[in-house]
Amino acid sequence: MTQDSKDEKKVVRGLEDVVAAETSVSYVDGVHGRLYYQGYDIHDIAEEMTFSEVVLLLWNGGLPTRAERDRFSSEIVADMRLPSQVVDMLKLTPPTSHPMAVLRTAVGMLAHFDPDVEDISPEANRRKARRLLAQIPTIIADLHRIRYGLPLLSPDPNYGVSSNFLYMLRGTPPTELERKAMRLLMVLLSDHGLNASTFTARVIASTLSDMHSALAGAIGSLKGPLHGGANERVMEMILNISDVDMVKEYIEGMLENRQRIMGFGHRVYRTEDPRATHLRRYSEMLCEANGQRSLYEISRRIEQTVMEAKGIYPNVDFYSATVQHAIGIPPEYYTAIFAASRAAGWIAHIMEQYANNRLMRPTSKYTGEIGLPFVPIDQR
Repeated sequence: MTQDSKDEKKVVRGLEDVVAAETSVSYVDGVHGRLYYQGYDIHDIAEEMTFSEVVLLLWNGGLPTRAERDRFSSEIVADMRLPSQVVDMLKLTPPTSHPMAVLRTAVGMLAHFDPDVEDISPEANRRKARRLLAQIPTIIADLHRIRYGLPLLSPDPNYGVSSNFLYMLRGTPPTELERKAMRLLMVLLSDHGLNASTFTARVIASTLSDMHSALAGAIGSLKGPLHGGANERVMEMILNISDVDMVKEYIEGMLENRQRIMGFGHRVYRTEDPRATHLRRYSEMLCEANGQRSLYEISRRIEQTVMEAKGIYPNVDFYSATVQHAIGIPPEYYTAIFAASRAAGWIAHIMEQYANNRLMRPTSKYTGEIGLPFVPIDQR
């Protein structure tokens, strides 16, 4: 290779605007601030569909009937129990391990107990998909209860997937408002185009590796603070502000120190994140209902202060933090909740990749030296 030939390639940092795949799963319209699942506007379905309905929409490409939704929801709830060996592994993890790190390991371990793990036929993939979607919330709920010395809970057949998730995590039946909020949160987080973790899942699937491996890779990608991990940082910031009157000074101090304010800005949206629109309203209702009104007011003042100073809109992470806090989810589990929701979209993309596969193998621009003279080791 000559020096000239290695300089011809154009590097697109962060792969911004590079088209790497075709998909019908979801579409993010960043200019107009719209999000579509299989062609349906998120504003039309966010508060009208259950999580199970959205999963079927993403996987099948069309709206399910009531009978299809109810049957699928019952199947998911029936599959939520974990192999005892995986539960034992959760008990062995250090209490300082991040829940996302544990989740990544546990999903990999589930592969050893899935009879379909190496079969990537459409039929086997559907069976694995259903089991994984059911077991990921249980991993998170069981880990939380193990760490707090609480008994593990079985799913309640009277609840759907999202309500069972909250019940098995907290141990108390959710109120109607909490049920709606958890369902909304999981629906809004189900998919979002070819983001970093979804791209990771599709790259792994493109090698014809198994679904468990693709999901474990996606979880590892989502763990980063520039992706799913931002919501934890949001709650840390809010809890550091004890009074709404302190917000302006606190945020201005962060800006002066060039600190990143988590929960604001987006690589795609140039207007308000449509998911934040719904979560803001539920944040207010939940904080009011659960005696935490001040947290919503602090959040609202942060949003106003950042908008005045930088003209930046909040993204999905910002209000999802106060929503989860208000329904009793500890901050260290926020990103894991994200993963349990996004598993629906990851699986849809994995199956789409399998159906029309080509190995993803991008290139790079070499910036090192060429033709250096080799020096034998006794002459160095």
